[in-house]
Amino acid sequence: MTYSTAIDRRHFLATTAATSLMLGAGRALAAEPIQTAGIYTVPVEQQWVSRIHQAALTAQGRGDIAYSFSENVSNTDYARVLREYAEAGNKLIIGEVFGAEQEAREVAAEYPDVAFLMGSSFKEDPALPNFAVFDNYIQDASYLSGIIAGAMTKSANIGMVGGFPIPEVNRLMHAFMAGAREMNPDIRFQVSFIGSWFDPPKAKETAFAMIENGADVLYAERFGVSDAAKEKGILAIGNVIDTQAEYPETVVASAIWHFEPTLDKAIAEVQAGSFKAADYGIYSFMNEGGTSLAPLGTFEGKVPAAAMELVAQREAEIKSGTFTVTINDEEPSSS
Repeated sequence: MTYSTAIDRRHFLATTAATSLMLGAGRALAAEPIQTAGIYTVPVEQQWVSRIHQAALTAQGRGDIAYSFSENVSNTDYARVLREYAEAGNKLIIGEVFGAEQEAREVAAEYPDVAFLMGSSFKEDPALPNFAVFDNYIQDASYLSGIIAGAMTKSANIGMVGGFPIPEVNRLMHAFMAGAREMNPDIRFQVSFIGSWFDPPKAKETAFAMIENGADVLYAERFGVSDAAKEKGILAIGNVIDTQAEYPETVVASAIWHFEPTLDKAIAEVQAGSFKAADYGIYSFMNEGGTSLAPLGTFEGKVPAAAMELVAQREAEIKSGTFTVTINDEEPSSS
């Protein structure tokens, strides 16, 4: 399978595995690692899922869990795979049920002794105590990356390419737009959704159209957007993962999601026998260590000082609780 991205599958899997082993070196292994399964509807190198996968590898490297996973599971097959992992003795199952919500909750009800930690647009249900939900609430870092984008655009025209207009994407886009408007309230935004979580060619073509329409900075919520920016010699802002090394002349900044606080909380609860239905979304907030702005890399010193001063100020305020980035889950539109 060929992807039009700069991330090589073998390199990704090898480096994440190596990282988890190095992090676990020298630490005492847990006597009985929690048998844990991950179920993903896309390849594990896709941005969102890659962060869950990496956190699980890190936890396995520490000896906290014994981890196995399935990728590219269709929504129609999701419940079957969930049930198979539960039957196999897994005590913690992680994944994303955005397209199989009801079916996943029905399976969880059949296995009350298994802890389910699932990415979901819905909230926890006290009637289903073993099913906790999470989400990538990384609007804090998205807002900061927007400040940088607002300072870097010369045309005051920013293109934004997303997967689907669901709350998980919408809130990040709105936060990014709010940050950009801090630098220039008159910025124009072109917003489009490609109807897929992993279709780099379509994302790339959508981005090309935005560049033709005057965008000189792109918000790369999906793979393929940064490729378009690179080919056309304009700038991009990354999302969830840091691809600056792969696009050193293109990606200025990225809002990074750290799933480790979310997963580590769930592991601790399972170990203590106190796992329950809860909303784990808060562990993605910046003050919980769940998100950060990636290092600027080759763009260090190239972003206007006024923008970086505002980024530093807002980051400190977010962490102290004196500034709150608005969470807006409504579908954004071009403006």
